[in-house]
Amino acid sequence: MSNPTSARPLRQPAVSARLLWTALAVVAVLALLTYLVAFDQGAVSRNGMFLHELMHDGRHLLGVPCH
Repeated sequence: MSNPTSARPLRQPAVSARLLWTALAVVAVLALLTYLVAFDQGAVSRNGMFLHELMHDGRHLLGVPCH
């Protein structure tokens, strides 16, 4: 018969599920922001080039050509 106190403890995951989902959400928001700043060119904005003009300085700061 085995001794119940000598059982190996359960292993804990290295990263919690909450931290994993939080990191995934942050990466998704950063990817969306990168798209809006770098590649949108006004396609998302309903009134023409509003988003392009809003992100214009950000494009130049990041070195992304916009015109």
